[in-house]
Amino acid sequence: MDKDRVEEWLTAYQEAWRSYDPAAIAGLFSEGASYRYHPYDDPVRGRAAIVESWLEDPDKQGTYESAYQPLLVAGDSAVATGTSTYRADDGSGDTIYDNCFVLRFDDGGRCTEFTEWYMRRPEPPE
Repeated sequence: MDKDRVEEWLTAYQEAWRSYDPAAIAGLFSEGASYRYHPYDDPVRGRAAIVESWLEDPDKQGTYESAYQPLLVAGDSAVATGTSTYRADDGSGDTIYDNCFVLRFDDGGRCTEFTEWYMRRPEPPE
């Protein structure tokens, strides 16, 4: 992998998240991929299980946006950072999460291991 390929993968990840299209989600991951929503979770294992997991509780369209970029790419591994921003339905403001993804890829550019680290950004002082 190189920086450009990881950027392409992150763009496809965001597009799959916006669309919740099962084929787009599946296209991101290898058949035997593992996916952790938190680093301490047991992983979701296998492409079909990852797709199913994404579709269990989808975020409401139009209520979030994201921006991620590679921080480090070394061989088949990458670390990406960015933000996920959620808008409240009642217009009360945004909730921002700072994200770190630890990724491993196969030769075809599909993710074989995905671990997400995130934390909610503190509210600005009033």
